[in-house]
Amino acid sequence: MTNVVDIRDLEISFATDGEPVRAVNGVSLSVKAGEVLAIVGESGSGKTVTAKTILGLLPSTATVSGAVLLGADDVVQISGKRLREIRGTDVAMVFQEPSTALNPVHTVGWQIAEGIRAHGKFSKKQARAKAIEILGKVGIPDPESRVDYYPHQFSGGQKQRVVIAMALVLEPGVIVADEPTTALDVTVQAEILDLLRRCRDDFGAAIVLITHNMGVVADLADRVAVMYNGTVVEEADVRTLFASPQNPYTQRLLAAVPKLGTGLAKTQERAAARPVVEESPVVVAENLVIEYPGRFGRNGFRAVDGVNLVIHKGEVLGLVGESGSGKTTIGRAIGGLTKITGGSLTVLGKEMLGIRERTFKPLRADIGFVFQDPASSFNPLLTIAECVAEPLLVHGRAGDAASARPRVNELLEAVQLPRAFADRYPHELSGGQRQRASLARSLALDPTLLIADEPTSALDVSVQARVLELFTELQKDLGFAALFISHDLAVVDLLADRIAVLYRGKLVEEGTGAEVLGAPQHPYTQRLLASLPVPDPIEQAARREVLRGLRESD
Repeated sequence: MTNVVDIRDLEISFATDGEPVRAVNGVSLSVKAGEVLAIVGESGSGKTVTAKTILGLLPSTATVSGAVLLGADDVVQISGKRLREIRGTDVAMVFQEPSTALNPVHTVGWQIAEGIRAHGKFSKKQARAKAIEILGKVGIPDPESRVDYYPHQFSGGQKQRVVIAMALVLEPGVIVADEPTTALDVTVQAEILDLLRRCRDDFGAAIVLITHNMGVVADLADRVAVMYNGTVVEEADVRTLFASPQNPYTQRLLAAVPKLGTGLAKTQERAAARPVVEESPVVVAENLVIEYPGRFGRNGFRAVDGVNLVIHKGEVLGLVGESGSGKTTIGRAIGGLTKITGGSLTVLGKEMLGIRERTFKPLRADIGFVFQDPASSFNPLLTIAECVAEPLLVHGRAGDAASARPRVNELLEAVQLPRAFADRYPHELSGGQRQRASLARSLALDPTLLIADEPTSALDVSVQARVLELFTELQKDLGFAALFISHDLAVVDLLADRIAVLYRGKLVEEGTGAEVLGAPQHPYTQRLLASLPVPDPIEQAARREVLRGLRESD
């Protein structure tokens, strides 16, 4: 089989105010027709920069040498006019974040048709018909009417399908998929991976997959290239790489992946070291109802429907479920950020139904929050020291940032960040470092309860492993109770004493990791479990068949 992409001795550096930064150093890779090549590595390893070179999408500050052969064209050398001709027809890209890849002011049909008409002599009617056809092929229901929908009218998984439809519509030979499932729930992720597999099988497209999720690699890839500091340190077929990784970095990367079933022993160790105190629970929810009012004469939306749960002192409760299941709504209600509309919710001894802010305000000092995206939860105009000191100033524990500095230094030390980072701004830290700073801020007031909402979903596996390890150590030392919200069952298994599963606002299953993950009773939990890709190609192939059977039985 011939290579549809051939990268030879690729070197890329970026001009900066100081010395140039070398992002890619002598990379050589090839992809055959109908093959899936996964490029893996941590953030900053050069994998996305390498992939974007195939489409000529690098900024003007980039200096490129070497060759990127796409058919008869060398993308590094060809003109801008020729580059525009091959984008979409020879090579297309599926971007990481579909919300930013789609234009919010145009319908999805218009956006698909724009690409079609830019590359061929199609009438508006023909382009619309082709857009409807491709939306149907990628699994968008009722494509004849939904072709006229705007991006905000689709769910996250459906938006990703629309972006894949835009990439496929001109039947390119190569699709570059940059982290196409990072922000998706495991069930939606499984559907997108099936769709990419169909792209390869039905359209004959080669796929260059950029990801840090080793389960996704095991599920979809034929070959794997591991990048570290701008170089390819190991390349092998997927089964060989997972069975016997040769490079120490690859071994570390695979060892950092959380695996189902490893949490049981850790939970038992934690229980022995710090037994859960069952008297006077920190949180008690009884028949909890949270409803958002309807507008323009429509009925309200019930986000949480009759949920019963308890969080004891010193306990970590893992709350799992898909987007829209109500898990973040429950977390916000416990933190006093969302009002409850029915049932009972007691937080630190206070009933939340009808509570006034004046009554609840003193309790806020006992509740810490770790947000999903620390980049947007930090004020970009404040230094890390000022951000971490904010709770101390708001609650009157310190007069100003200078007097709070000793406590800030203690907190940064506790989350293993150098003190020098205190004077940096949020954008000067990596994702993992920002999440550590976010954890430091949440612990500033020594809270009794910590609410962590998807705190590791956007992190590389090695960074995620360090943050989870840190979370476990701090919880063991400080003894706070925690509500850990996540859609990653392996992460929850690693941290939680008990796991609660939410589905469409209802609690469908609850118990220890061994009970919920080892012997799930509810069909939704079984489907959730089967949807989680595991870092083992052989086991993952078997799990894919189990998931297919569960879907067919629904």
